[in-house]
Amino acid sequence: MRTLKAALFAALAMAVLLAVPGCGDADQAQEGSEDQTLGPEYGTLQFVANGEDFVREGFVSSDGWSITFRHLYVTISDLTAYQTDPPYDPHSHEEIVGEVAVELEGVHTVDLVPGEDGSATALVGILEEVPAGHYNAMSWTMVPAADGPSRGYSIYLDAQAEKGNQSYNVMLGFEDIYHYSAGEYVGDVRKGFVEPGETGELEMTFHLDHLFGDQELPEDSELNLMAMGFGPFAALMQEGTVEEDLGSLASKLSQADYEKLLAVLSTLGHTGEGHCSCVVR
Repeated sequence: MRTLKAALFAALAMAVLLAVPGCGDADQAQEGSEDQTLGPEYGTLQFVANGEDFVREGFVSSDGWSITFRHLYVTISDLTAYQTDPPYDPHSHEEIVGEVAVELEGVHTVDLVPGEDGSATALVGILEEVPAGHYNAMSWTMVPAADGPSRGYSIYLDAQAEKGNQSYNVMLGFEDIYHYSAGEYVGDVRKGFVEPGETGELEMTFHLDHLFGDQELPEDSELNLMAMGFGPFAALMQEGTVEEDLGSLASKLSQADYEKLLAVLSTLGHTGEGHCSCVVR
């Protein structure tokens, strides 16, 4: 009888032990199951570049030159999107610190002049499986292209400039390195939202009217006072062509015009109408 009671007690004790959660292998299996179901949800983030109607359709400079673009190449690297709280202020000129940061690897050269598809923006790259949320800040670096039509230049434009009976082919290359830090996209719609399983978009916008000015604005507008116009470049014309880069322009432009050009180039990058902080390297 005592032996039967001891056996029954041992069986009951073992049953209780196995029923208690959080013991031995059962506890490890439960934790592993939870790890598989926790964590952020993911979506896709695509990066585009936009030269606006100034590049797509052409425009008239502040000093009356009609400028149309055949090509406008920009070369982009270190392209990073951030989720920041509080929102990043580019006027602080500080580095972006984000709770989430995702980077598009590689160096990407794109032409802001639409191709046959007529797209308003040029696709720079796509990141898949990024944490969902609002990417409200972005940074990128413009670097000289290693090959292709814009080889040696971070920005290279191939355009036609006309005024009266004058018509010039214009090839301008800018070889400096520009690092831009930007806050949230500013425009008719907000951008940078990645929903789980969906695709969000961030845009780098390049304002070429900063370089040449815009005749549709008053002569004494802030933009036109800042811009070069096209006249200083037209003065360098040789056989119907203006073909220069920063190295040659340093000796051909007046010191005042050259310094103005350097200052203007650092302002080309935006996110929509949102300003950027720029460091020239």
